[in-house]
Parts: sequence; structure tokens; C-alpha cells
Amino acid sequence: MKKFLTATAFILCLAMGNVHAQNLDCTPKPMTKERAMILLSRPTFSHPIKSLIPEEEAASVDTIDTGNPQIKIVLYGDNTWKYVKDGDLLSSQDYFKEHWNDSSVDPFGMEFSSLPERTTLWLVDETSQFCCPYKNKVYSKFGYRHRRRHQGCDLPLKVGDPIHAAFDGKVRISKYVKGYGNLVVIRHQNGLETFYGHLSSRKVEVGDWVTAGQTIGLGGSTGRSTGPHLHFETRYSGYAFDPEWLIDFESGTLRTGVFTLKKKYLSASSRYVPESDDEEEEILLAEDQERAEAAKKAAEQAAKKYHTIKSGDTLGALAIKYHTTVRQICAWNNITTRTTLKIGRKLRVH
Repeated sequence: MKKFLTATAFILCLAMGNVHAQNLDCTPKPMTKERAMILLSRPTFSHPIKSLIPEEEAASVDTIDTGNPQIKIVLYGDNTWKYVKDGDLLSSQDYFKEHWNDSSVDPFGMEFSSLPERTTLWLVDETSQFCCPYKNKVYSKFGYRHRRRHQGCDLPLKVGDPIHAAFDGKVRISKYVKGYGNLVVIRHQNGLETFYGHLSSRKVEVGDWVTAGQTIGLGGSTGRSTGPHLHFETRYSGYAFDPEWLIDFESGTLRTGVFTLKKKYLSASSRYVPESDDEEEEILLAEDQERAEAAKKAAEQAAKKYHTIKSGDTLGALAIKYHTTVRQICAWNNITTRTTLKIGRKLRVH
């Protein structure tokens, strides 16, 4: 997330509170669309999200703390800056230790029945970007192919073309794997893992922290391959789903900033479904409506007020104090006018 800004001007903005870096929270945690709507600006949900264009960076000249040890602000010699995650701190978290195996394609071993019906994946935010691994039309899609399950999608390329990390994360596998050939697997903070197969060479090692757009290997035709292409997979808890739910590879864009992964998508026969503009528009409108409802619920929740009962409090006095009615207080708290108000109990009063 580079922006044109001189180092001096940036520091002044930071001091004035225009850049709220100290409020950034990048700790992995369960993410709901309600929380995402509060934490993410509306443009993050726009369709589509453009791919980061990898470019050579100018030399860094200074680093500024944000108040969050996991996030730094790096100033560059060409008068630009960007947020940078501290990979050493992030990669030491429990998520990058549990079910961690640098050789097994699926280290989770989870029963399908134990997976949740819906999981919200927070894909991008103020400190995380997206880069299309390789931009091209998909020629072999996710699903069954010659009666065998094809776990990802294939993108034709030339041997030696650079392959980029889709999101920030930690390298879990970097080795030759039967079938995949040279394979790189990256685990991301949201629980997602991305696979990059048939590489001619690998540019990262197990344990490396990589950022979106970083070259992690070169395209090739190693393993079980009929010609040069990138085999790209997206997996959650070891189960693959169609990467085209997330990425439009032909345009090189991310379809949405926050994605709801439904359990049914983890079936081998569940492909990305829109095949016409009208059908896709219906899906996007449904997602917009869901987000609007989430925002409304979040606003209603934020507006609620509670009062802790003290000695001498009465429903009538509380109604006057908070400009409401006794009937409304009773309805909010599922009580009656005869309910004893116990000291220490919290009542909703707005």
C-alpha cells in the first residue's frame, strides 16, 4: 500500500492522528462480516480488487513504530511509504505451529463433518494486499478431470515466467512432490493455504515469511504435467475449493475483500458458478445486501447502552435518566415491572 508522501509530512500526519496505525489489529482471530464491516473501509469490499503490481522498491531510509509491534511503517528514499508486517513476530504465532508439517500436503487430517457450514475469510485489509499469482485464462478448471479430482486450476505460461505469492504468509512446503513437481505451499493468517505447482525452480524455503507479490518461483512443467503451466490451489483445513471463487485470473483481480467459504464449496463438483453477467450480478447484489444487513446490525449493537443497577435504582428513574420508557426497558431486557432489580445486574437502557 504505497502512497506518495514525504517523510516529514508523513510524520506530521501521524502525529495529528490522520493515520491511525496504532489502532491496527493484525492478530489472527475469528472474523465475521460484521467485524470486517467495522474494521475495513467500504472500498475494500468493491468488486473487483486490483492485483498488486510487483515493482522494485527504493532503498528504505527509516522505520516508524505504529504501537502494534507486528506492524511497522517503512519510509523509502523516493518519498513513499507503506505498512510492513514483522514476519518474525507473525510467523512465531501458534497458527503457524499447529498442524505444521513441511512435507505433508494435508497436515490437518480433519473429518469433513467437523468443518463449519460457513467460514469468513478476511483476504485483504489496510496492511495486506493481493497479487494475482499468474494472469491468464484458466484452461483446466477445478473439479473432476478424466474421473480424477483436479484440486485446483491450471494457467498456461512460459518456462521461467515469475510466479507471485497471492497473499502474505509463511512458507510451509518448498520441495519436489510427486505429481506436483516443484511445489510451494504458503499458509496465510486467515486459515487459507495456497499451492503453486509444476515450478521449474523455487525461490523460497520452508519458514520464509513472504509478502503478496513476492516472486516465490518460476513457471515450469515439472511433475505430472503435459506442458508448462501453473497449477494453483486454495485450501482450507486441508480441503481444496475452486480458486476462481476468489480470483478472476483472466483480469488478474480479486473478486472481493472478504469471502464467505461455504462447506459445499469444498466438494470436488462445486465449481465457481457464475457463467453470465446476469447470474454474477445476482450473486454480487446478494453479497451487498448481506453486508448492508451486517453493517446495520453492527450499528445497532454499537448504539446499545447498559446500566449497572445500584442501590435505589427504579425502572421509572432509569426511564427518565435515559430518555426512554419503562415498557421499552422491560422489552429490551425481557422483564416485567414486578421484576426485582438486583444490585450489580446490567440492564439495557438504550
